[in-house]
Amino acid sequence: MALKSLLRSCSILLVLTLALVGKTTAQSVLIPSPPQIAGSSYVLMDPKSGRIIMEENSHERLPPASLTKMMTAYIVERELDEGRISMSDMVPISVRAWKTEGSRTFVREGTSVPVETLLKGVIIQSGNDASVALAEFVAGSEDAFVDIMNQQAQLLGMKGTNFENATGLPSPEHFSTAYDLAILARAIINDYPENYPIYAEKHFTYNKIRQPNRNSLLWRDDSVDGLKTGHTEEAGYCLVASAKRNDSRFIAVVMGTSSSESRSQEVQKMLNYGFRYYESERLFRTGQEVIKAQVWSGQADQVSVGMTDDVFVTIPRGSRNDLESTVDLDSVIKAPIKVGDELGRVKVSLNGEVLVDQPVQALTDVPEGGFFKRIWDAIKLFFVQLFQ
Repeated sequence: MALKSLLRSCSILLVLTLALVGKTTAQSVLIPSPPQIAGSSYVLMDPKSGRIIMEENSHERLPPASLTKMMTAYIVERELDEGRISMSDMVPISVRAWKTEGSRTFVREGTSVPVETLLKGVIIQSGNDASVALAEFVAGSEDAFVDIMNQQAQLLGMKGTNFENATGLPSPEHFSTAYDLAILARAIINDYPENYPIYAEKHFTYNKIRQPNRNSLLWRDDSVDGLKTGHTEEAGYCLVASAKRNDSRFIAVVMGTSSSESRSQEVQKMLNYGFRYYESERLFRTGQEVIKAQVWSGQADQVSVGMTDDVFVTIPRGSRNDLESTVDLDSVIKAPIKVGDELGRVKVSLNGEVLVDQPVQALTDVPEGGFFKRIWDAIKLFFVQLFQ
């Protein structure tokens, strides 16, 4: 290989033009200020990229009321996914579950109810009795289940959250944040999509009692498909909602509004703002090659480099042509190389703001070359580095 070609192949900084970006003359994208929201705290998130579009006091610790049941449901869904329980398992209803105050599914002490029925009672109708019954079934007691809830919250990165029960009934050290609840909603949507349609069901019937889902946006906006309402005197009226329009989805959380109507109106404002002015773009697909890198001392002279997971960005509508991407590869990449080895970083920016900064990985294995190949590459690499 010619020395000039070798020098080019060892270039540290490689500038890419993304497949979705046909660079054109940049034009300013005009976006108004976010709407004013009447709540103690709120946040609007794109669950694909995790980007926050608008927020206010989103890390303030507040009582979450029945938004707590999102975590109760998430843990049950995790147990289902891992095969430790099934939807058809019969759950015995204890006296403690039967007597739990607040909103009720109307399960009766001494009976047994399928997990699926109780899970729907938690999600759709917000039954406190169903929540306690599932907590006892999964962990043996509600206290033990609460310990799992808090461990799960930490694993999800919910740093401003502490649970003391599975229902959301008032308790001094039971709190969460709008931001944390958006993280939890994102996990529910992304981790267990097979169960997510339950959150869009408008009614729940058990024991011949038909009760409506308290999320009124399910009736007002066809794009809304979840998630959960909450209300206590201390917490006010709270709502976590998500909607999908075309290829974009947003999660809106509002806490501490003055009425059930207010929480619906404020969340609708946030969702409308997000969809009107922002969109999600998938920049890279799982396993997509971003670039080929020079390999030294290997059975192959190049390795495919790319992303092991999908990469999304949230950008103002009409600004996709202004995205710019660079890949900063390691200056010397030597075999052996295994799939998933980090070989550099990719950065994606928009008008100087970095939207993505994460590793790029090897997409193929490159075993170490034979003795003479390693010697010859070592000689070539010596001269390349000498001239650099």
